[in-house]
Amino acid sequence: MTRVWNAAAHDRLPIPMTRWGETVLGWLELAGDERVLDAGCGTGKVTEKLRARLPRGEVVALDGSASMIERARERLADDRMTYVVADLQRPLAIDEPFDAVLSTATFHWVLDHDALFRNLAQVMRPGAQLAAQFGGEGNIASIERALREMGEDFAGRKHYAGPEPTRERLETAGFTDVQTWLHDEPSPIPADDLKTYLATICLGDHVDGMHDDERAAFVHEVARRMPEPVIDYVRLNIKARRADSVAQ
Repeated sequence: MTRVWNAAAHDRLPIPMTRWGETVLGWLELAGDERVLDAGCGTGKVTEKLRARLPRGEVVALDGSASMIERARERLADDRMTYVVADLQRPLAIDEPFDAVLSTATFHWVLDHDALFRNLAQVMRPGAQLAAQFGGEGNIASIERALREMGEDFAGRKHYAGPEPTRERLETAGFTDVQTWLHDEPSPIPADDLKTYLATICLGDHVDGMHDDERAAFVHEVARRMPEPVIDYVRLNIKARRADSVAQ
């Protein structure tokens, strides 16, 4: 959650996560006056849709990247918004519990899912809803194959979990009515955007700190080894509720 993101580039790219995030948002049953956490708000595109569903409520926009939070603040400036830079692997300093937690395209960046779900449960009221979607088992496999051919991989960088281990972790952390499932979302990327997309979204944690020439050559080689300009996304979906009591 401490990766340095290029928020401006992220905002310009044709990312499909915004459309998927609107679908996940639709899973939440909201009356309009709830207090909701967007756990991994990014630049605030989905958060903006969430806020529109809470005319009398409150949104807390949380992200591990200060640059993402700054971009979200520019987009969403509102007295009903609170902005937090925090690591979801660590206990969250939240005083008032949430009625719901929304998260899109974030949890695969958190390596310790036991801590992640435990920390979320601790800031949710009993019965609160969790709706989330993120990279799951098999996500962007063609890119990982290219990296392995180049002597690299995603080990220690991302956590692409499966539905059954995720269900077990959620139940252990204090969630009930748990549903978890995978689905494919192959996403063609325009040729003119592919290398920027790879450098910003899929490979940012690999190329951070590289000189410009080194970064360009690395991304070019990954793109060259991909079978087609399609990101083979696999999404892991979660619907759950916080149980009446959770382990401390």
